[in-house]
Amino acid sequence: MTTQIVLLRAVNVVGSGVVAMSALRQLLSDLDFCDVRTVLQSGNVVLRCGPIRAAKLEAMIELELERRLGLRAAVMARSARQWKQIVAGNPFIEEAKSDPSHLLVMVAKQKPASEKIAALQALAATRGPEIVRACDGQVYVTFPAGVGRSKLTSALIEKTLGTSVTARNWNTVLKLAELAVAAAQNSKID
Repeated sequence: MTTQIVLLRAVNVVGSGVVAMSALRQLLSDLDFCDVRTVLQSGNVVLRCGPIRAAKLEAMIELELERRLGLRAAVMARSARQWKQIVAGNPFIEEAKSDPSHLLVMVAKQKPASEKIAALQALAATRGPEIVRACDGQVYVTFPAGVGRSKLTSALIEKTLGTSVTARNWNTVLKLAELAVAAAQNSKID
């Protein structure tokens, strides 16, 4: 069994993609995933499953979300090992300590090309105080004035990167990492 972190894009945000986390947990349990846990109400899941490629896992969950719950949402999956690399690769160490709610990790559906990341960095430099960095295909963005006031919107980020992304603040990233470690430890006990 492997531990996976599964993120749903744009659920329970300003009334779009509304889904109860209990319904999401039930759906994933019905698909024979084990130890399904959710974090917050925004489509953050930690689960255990047999070996499966991320793209296949994402497609399966997307299909069942729409079929069973009528929810169309992009799904991004990362293994516990990949999530650990996301945490370790954070280029904003000070911001993670001093202002973790304004540090976001953008998890992309497909790995953005380096020239697309460079274009996003250049765009961010012209829009406001946000700073963009990348590590191993993940995009990290600081929003010192807050995400809601930023001119660097999700739509603009996705257009520039050429792929769907879903963002989680640093507090949520760390909570998911903790749950992934706990799930992996429970798996060794079973």
